[in-house]
Amino acid sequence: MSIVKSFSVGDGDMFYILHNSSNFTIIDCFIDETNQERIVDEIIDKRKNKDITRFISTHPDKDHIGGLEYLDSRLGLLNFYCVENSATKPGESSDFKYYCNLRDECKRKWMNDNDKNDGKNYGSSGINFYWPVIDNEDYIEALQNVANGKGYNNISPIFTYSIQNNVEIMWMGDMEKDFLEKIKDQVNWPKIDILFAPHHGRDSGKVSSDVLQKLNPHIIIIGEAPSKYLNYYSNYNTITQNSAGDIVFDCEGGLVNVYVENDSYAYDTGFLEDKSKKNVSLGYYLGSFTPKAAKVK
Repeated sequence: MSIVKSFSVGDGDMFYILHNSSNFTIIDCFIDETNQERIVDEIIDKRKNKDITRFISTHPDKDHIGGLEYLDSRLGLLNFYCVENSATKPGESSDFKYYCNLRDECKRKWMNDNDKNDGKNYGSSGINFYWPVIDNEDYIEALQNVANGKGYNNISPIFTYSIQNNVEIMWMGDMEKDFLEKIKDQVNWPKIDILFAPHHGRDSGKVSSDVLQKLNPHIIIIGEAPSKYLNYYSNYNTITQNSAGDIVFDCEGGLVNVYVENDSYAYDTGFLEDKSKKNVSLGYYLGSFTPKAAKVK
């Protein structure tokens, strides 16, 4: 069993992956005094039997690194991943300074290969990166922009988490649609089951129809940007985090079971089947679906 959770943290992003191996992954953070103890307590509990904890930072904006120092103080983030960059910011916040320290000092081990020195078998993380292509001219320009203190969204990587014979989930951070249009032909787009819409579901991060046709997601998760800025991806199955609250994907066998925090979530869920997978510890059960890999099996 593997669990992927998207926290409802307002206009920001925070996820964790409880892998079906000895791995635990956190993607971005946006916590403060109102929620940090609750969220980090949960993470500590969920990762207690895992050997490897990693943090993936998509880019160093406040709504993706808020509370990073607190998170590290509780967890000790020995494995910190971000694209190699020299980002600067005018009036640097304490979290940005902390990001830079982790960026420049942390080890980066155990993504999909076992450590060669300790003899343990940690298993694959199932995380694979499709972007950046580091010698791409547009990407090099994006790196120069962040070094000059601007344009942080467009150094976001594109990556997936996949489980053999089960789900494939994609993240794009806050990549903006104009940049995505420039580089889309440089990406080998896989078929996926779930897409976390970039830039919190904003229209400014809209994924173009030709890319969506290649990805063919079963569900698109629309984030918590103010509703007036959202693109609702008509003609696709969606869950909107503004209304759903926390979202949990429980991946077991050939099914993905979907749970949300809000038990009055009332949007169309006809794309899910009732497989009687109620589990109050995970949230309100919306339904289940069979991911593409399980269908092919």
